[in-house]
Amino acid sequence: MEKNNRIPVIAPGNKWPFILITSLFFLWGLANNMTDTLLAAFKRIMSMTDFQTSWIQMAFYGSYFLLALPAAILIKKYTYKTGVLVGLGLFILGSLLFYPASISMVYSHFLLALFILAGGLSILETAANPYIISMGSEETATRRLNLAQSFNPIGSIAGILLSKFFILSNLNLLDSEERATMSADGLKAIQSQELNSIMGTYVGVAIFLLFVWLLVKFTKMPTASDKIKNLDILPTLKRLLKNKNYVWSVVAQFFYMGAQIGLWSYTIRYVMQELGKNEDESSVYYLASIVLFSASRFVFTALMKYILPRKLLLYAALFGVLCIFTVIYSSGIVGVIALILTSGCMSLMFPTIYGLGMAKLGEDSKIGGSGLIMAILGGAVLTAIQGVISDTTASIHLSFYMPLFCLTIVAVYAAIQKKIQPNILES
Repeated sequence: MEKNNRIPVIAPGNKWPFILITSLFFLWGLANNMTDTLLAAFKRIMSMTDFQTSWIQMAFYGSYFLLALPAAILIKKYTYKTGVLVGLGLFILGSLLFYPASISMVYSHFLLALFILAGGLSILETAANPYIISMGSEETATRRLNLAQSFNPIGSIAGILLSKFFILSNLNLLDSEERATMSADGLKAIQSQELNSIMGTYVGVAIFLLFVWLLVKFTKMPTASDKIKNLDILPTLKRLLKNKNYVWSVVAQFFYMGAQIGLWSYTIRYVMQELGKNEDESSVYYLASIVLFSASRFVFTALMKYILPRKLLLYAALFGVLCIFTVIYSSGIVGVIALILTSGCMSLMFPTIYGLGMAKLGEDSKIGGSGLIMAILGGAVLTAIQGVISDTTASIHLSFYMPLFCLTIVAVYAAIQKKIQPNILES
């Protein structure tokens, strides 16, 4: 570890590109956590079940899954910068589509807007994560990615604040039973006002994103493109499938995303039930989770100078399992605190699993990276299952068995990672 401490985390000459690409981590963090709050918003606006609202995550993370491999092909054939510009463009388009969706007031139109928006984020993540890894030595790759990812939860905090002040605070507090007794015109007027609050927030984000797109477009960035443009997807996939460490990292990432999105999607619901608060008030506790997540990521990044990433991943996963067990079997403020603490445990997981899985992939890195982004589908599939558990058991507590199982899988990967790739460079 002493040798690694002397190696620069960012290669000389790459500091400004590193800063600019790191800003993208902020932006998709903002979008991800604005989306999480939409589950609580649409549940009230349209009197939906937990499973029905989980379609928001299905559209969002399903798009991540579908666009990741095309994104890898795009950046392999062209450049990382091309991928960033295309991703930002779709991000802007999806945000703007909230305007016609708010006019039609059709749930599926909002899902389509989210699908396009998330497709842009998928391309951004597929490009930005390996781009950050390429900006220095392989020995410090995991630390460098954790550093860049540390700004992702800062964007998450911004997204929650935007949602709190411009979306959740504008929800009418009439519940589903009271809305059911209203006239069609009266209910439509209330829903229109609530949906306009959602639309205005996303359109405002789109305007800011346009500025970022222009900044990237006219900034000279390192190419970092492959010398060999031949895609060779099938041979690449065969090599990746033979790499036990890579396959396990994809599995771990799938279940990690199920834990993260499941926890955050139902945090507001859990707080509402346990502390008797409304959506706006409960979002404060969700914000506390993201603040702890953000601070913990910086702490874990610093600790990686002294403790191997796979060991930190194991410790964090085991403590996270303990916290979720407390969430399930306790109540009131104790359960809420345990829920918040779980976010701190999760903070290092995505970049650490990604960094460990990408080690020594060489020319297979772009396709390999897309596989780890496609694993984000776990956030859609497993969150939907968690919603079904909540609806069928009528217990938000029991639904947290899903993230409990997910973090157990992450712990297993961390425990066996050295054995399945003992010669990995650890930073």
